[in-house]
Amino acid sequence: MITISRLLTIFFAITTSNITMAGADNFISGSVIKNYGKQAKVQQDLDFDKSMIFKVAFDISEQGKLGKINRQIETLARFINMHVANGVPAENIHLALVVHGKAGFDLLKGALYQEKFNSNNANNALLQDLMKNQVEVYLCGQSAAYYDITNQQLEPGVKMALSAMTAHAVLHKKGYSLNPF
Repeated sequence: MITISRLLTIFFAITTSNITMAGADNFISGSVIKNYGKQAKVQQDLDFDKSMIFKVAFDISEQGKLGKINRQIETLARFINMHVANGVPAENIHLALVVHGKAGFDLLKGALYQEKFNSNNANNALLQDLMKNQVEVYLCGQSAAYYDITNQQLEPGVKMALSAMTAHAVLHKKGYSLNPF
């Protein structure tokens, strides 16, 4: 005999899985960075001037899973795609990615990443797409020195900073806000 608590558990499991599936289906590819950074349309309550200039720095320190896109790097593609989809001209979006710690390995050229981890670096194409869209990518020189990463080992276009702290200070002076996540 099925108890009421068992029926409620089954009902909850079915409805929760449908909600989860429906939510993921709401995310669509962007018009700027097509292969990365899916975003969803939302009913907004926070109005913002569509002509404003966005200058935002993102900070990451965790390496992505081997052979997978680092979701923290993909966040920049989502930022670009969702703002363009909501009327902000792409040329008004200026982003910077400051990388330190083990996340620096996600910036390695493909062959070097393959050699070190015996896996493809899924971030290379994403990094190139981001840099084609005004994203500046900086690696913390202190982290690079600790992990024996040289400028020549980095994906083309990635720049070495003295430190992540220095990069953030310089970006702040240039008017960049720090994205808190």
